[in-house]
Amino acid sequence: MIELISQHPILAALVALVGLAILFGALLGFAAEKFKVEGDPIVEQIDELLPQTQCGQCGFPGCRPYAESIANGDEINKCPPGGQSTINAIASLLDVPAPELDAEHGEESEVKTVAYIREDECIGCTKCIQACPVDAIMGAAKFMHTVIADECTGCDLCVEPCPVDCIDMLPVEETIADWRWSIPAQPGQPGQPEQLIATDKRGVLANPSIEEDAA
Repeated sequence: MIELISQHPILAALVALVGLAILFGALLGFAAEKFKVEGDPIVEQIDELLPQTQCGQCGFPGCRPYAESIANGDEINKCPPGGQSTINAIASLLDVPAPELDAEHGEESEVKTVAYIREDECIGCTKCIQACPVDAIMGAAKFMHTVIADECTGCDLCVEPCPVDCIDMLPVEETIADWRWSIPAQPGQPGQPEQLIATDKRGVLANPSIEEDAA
């Protein structure tokens, strides 16, 4: 075998490269396991609850940095795109009271929107492309731009930089694919009438005065 390799220098070089690749691959694999940095699981859970719009309205450059800040004790009510439902979910996860959305960071929108570029007015300046945090805008300098609707998160960061004001935020029509069942209000919450269980109802039917007192 050694004689064969010595007689064929190209084969020898290939064998040496394969051996080195195996050696360095094993070393890298060992180092990755030995020095692996464990992430904070609570940060991962908070990040999953955030809407991933990467809009920056919370004061952070994206949802992940805000999740890390929340895990370190920051307020949980700075995300307008997520709205009150996201605040409630994070509060439930962290077992803390759920405050109302901080109006200083914006207002919750009831309708999801996406950006739309009026292409006949676009001058190809690329400023909207630079502003988009999720790379949802296609185009090049001096050429028409367009928005990939499925990738757009509706953060509206592309609207202000546009020098010709040719970007509109249009509502997204709700379809079966993105429709979600609204969670009904839980009995006993503020502003909700108290509901009676079956045994209570029997007592009310037997004694109408109870119903009058409850009213």
